[in-house]
Amino acid sequence: MQARWKLLTALLTLLPLALAAPSKPTTCQKTKVLVLGAGIAGITAAQQLADNEIEDFIIVEYQDQIGGRLRSAQFGKNPKTGKPYTVELGANWVQGLGGEDGHPENPIWTLVKKHKIKTATSNFEQLSLFNGKGPANYENKIKEWEEAYEEVEYRAGEMWVNNEQDRTFGAALRSVGWNAVNDMEKSTIEWLNMDWEYTFSPEESSTEMTTIAYNATFYQFSEENEFVTDQRGFSTMMKEEAKTFLGPNDKRLKLNTVVTKLDYSDKEVTAHFSNGGCVTAEYAICTFSLGVLQHNAVEFSPKLPQWKVDGIAGMQFGTYTKIFIQFPPEKAFWDKSQQFALYADDYERGYYPIWQNLDHPDFHPGSGIFFVTVVNDQSHRAEQQSEEQTKAQALGVLKKMYPGVTIPEPIAFMHPRWTQEKWTYGSFSNWPTGYSLDMHANLRANLGRLWFAGEATNAQYFGYMHGAYEEGKEAGIRIAKCLKGRTCHDRKRYEKLDGTNPERSQIRENGWLAVNFED
Repeated sequence: MQARWKLLTALLTLLPLALAAPSKPTTCQKTKVLVLGAGIAGITAAQQLADNEIEDFIIVEYQDQIGGRLRSAQFGKNPKTGKPYTVELGANWVQGLGGEDGHPENPIWTLVKKHKIKTATSNFEQLSLFNGKGPANYENKIKEWEEAYEEVEYRAGEMWVNNEQDRTFGAALRSVGWNAVNDMEKSTIEWLNMDWEYTFSPEESSTEMTTIAYNATFYQFSEENEFVTDQRGFSTMMKEEAKTFLGPNDKRLKLNTVVTKLDYSDKEVTAHFSNGGCVTAEYAICTFSLGVLQHNAVEFSPKLPQWKVDGIAGMQFGTYTKIFIQFPPEKAFWDKSQQFALYADDYERGYYPIWQNLDHPDFHPGSGIFFVTVVNDQSHRAEQQSEEQTKAQALGVLKKMYPGVTIPEPIAFMHPRWTQEKWTYGSFSNWPTGYSLDMHANLRANLGRLWFAGEATNAQYFGYMHGAYEEGKEAGIRIAKCLKGRTCHDRKRYEKLDGTNPERSQIRENGWLAVNFED
């Protein structure tokens, strides 16, 4: 009897909890198109749906706002207003403007102008040079780089036209006489022109595709770069664009919603969320970053086919980290008339190398902000160690750059930790050597009703915002056509990829000694 009484008491105690627990939905919310991600690709895809009279869609976003990797933060304090500055942690430049002398206009520049995003022109001629002993002059080596790059660029065009084998950009540089071994100033110049732009070194990057990406952006549009200084934040561009087809508190936009699983087929796609909810759609556009896909952060059912897994795994995804430091404005110790300062460390390539002066008259004069950028391995180190360690290292570099100058204690310090952000796991993509157009097509290809779009899926603008824009636009238009009963084709995929070492080349005359590895 006593045992029964204890059991009854326990059940009565648990009953209120059971009644209060939220019940899981028995059916998922229905929509025609589910857009996964509210960055540039996602918002552009949704806009194309709306423009094509497809209003039944839902946008799901992990973060609490629209913008994706257009991510800003409040930093330091404006001495005049007492308010913090808005600085961009993510994308910061419009690269290649166009629109003049017969050149097409970069769609990102079109949006920047449309929404009156404030920018300032980056002048890379305003570059002060330093090494481990202080101010230095290695402009002759910069000239040598420019000549080598021009020759590699020409050869890359020939390789592409003649369908020759690709090679690393480092190998291409050596083939024209450029060699940065044992020369830290040349290594730093190489870092400035490769790693800073693509997050990966020449030894990790494709000669052909690196050249194509650069030329498609800066030669097709123009060579100008605009640095965003708008105190509303760069993401304002996409937030304002979204207002053209989303109303206030529009229920079609679900922020703070984490996708945990995607069920896909030739008939529909269902997304499951961490809050227990779900949405089933006739089509879905997945704009997750390549980093999210590579980290298996979302479960796919059925499991992704191997050709898709290999396409995702083969592309590179780098990390680009801006480390912001605000000094007392009255104690600014650098040349504020110059936009950039380049530091060549005596021992380590890419060690706090490129500094940008936000106290420049064109940016935030009187701010006392000097920020430095690191990428990949150096980014990972900064992310793993404490802010105090990173600050000490950065200040140590400044002491070498400005010997005899007392470097004041910063009044503000901040940097993002991109690889630890579960909604991106990095910054942007890069094309490695050996990764073919067919492999990339597999990254881009749809799986039944599940489509993919983002900067990484663009074969010419990978790594750039306009790549994300074009991919979102194309996916939105194609799915709108499918829904309207027009021509609707799957994207091309290659389940079998041809190699670059045919059997005819596997002969002793070529130094090939092994006959059969299985024997």
